[in-house]
Amino acid sequence: MQIIPAIDLKEGCAVRLKQGLMESAKVYATQPTELAKHFEELGAEFLHIVDLDGAFAGKPKNRAVIEKICKDSKLKIEVGGGIREEETIKVYLDLGVGRIILGSIALKNPTFALNMAEKYPIVIGIDAKNGKVATEGWAENGSTLAWEFAELFKESKVEAIICTDIARDGMLSGTNIAFTKKIQQASGIFTIASGGLSCIADIEELKKAKIDGVIVGKAFYEGKIDLQKAFENFK
Repeated sequence: MQIIPAIDLKEGCAVRLKQGLMESAKVYATQPTELAKHFEELGAEFLHIVDLDGAFAGKPKNRAVIEKICKDSKLKIEVGGGIREEETIKVYLDLGVGRIILGSIALKNPTFALNMAEKYPIVIGIDAKNGKVATEGWAENGSTLAWEFAELFKESKVEAIICTDIARDGMLSGTNIAFTKKIQQASGIFTIASGGLSCIADIEELKKAKIDGVIVGKAFYEGKIDLQKAFENFK
């Protein structure tokens, strides 16, 4: 399964939030490029980057940092946060980003997301509170059920779905396997769990459930998981 370390960017720094609340941001690294290099040294192949400022603003805000990470590492990088237009997708791909995460715009305009997936490497981000999709950096709660939304991308060119249970994000309380499985079954697409990972045992449970991948965030930053060991054991 894919184990994907995460860097969430706020004002150029690597931070982690609790349940998506910007005021809860804790800075873990002021030099995200060095952090990306460290992940690579540990054995990472992939890197998940979220432009938190961009997610709230609706347009990229940490492009310079992302560009530097792309130039200074060989990681396969996926980026999300504030990507609403095709031109932004092109810019990121030109920088060396491997695939683009569409979240809010995919919910508002699924046709756009499906069309972009026909032309570019696209991942859909489904972030949910109580099973319903949230948008605009999780600041707005919708009424659309996450698994019904996921079903829209069945048999599409979308490369993967990243699904986050916001209530667990940054809480080290364990991933929501049932929620992730429901998204996976509804979409039939490569599905990556996000939110709540706390230890190696959580990864083992996800693998038993045949979940395709997992995002590792706070568990690494708080020293709860040995990433090098995880890469060695689960690749």
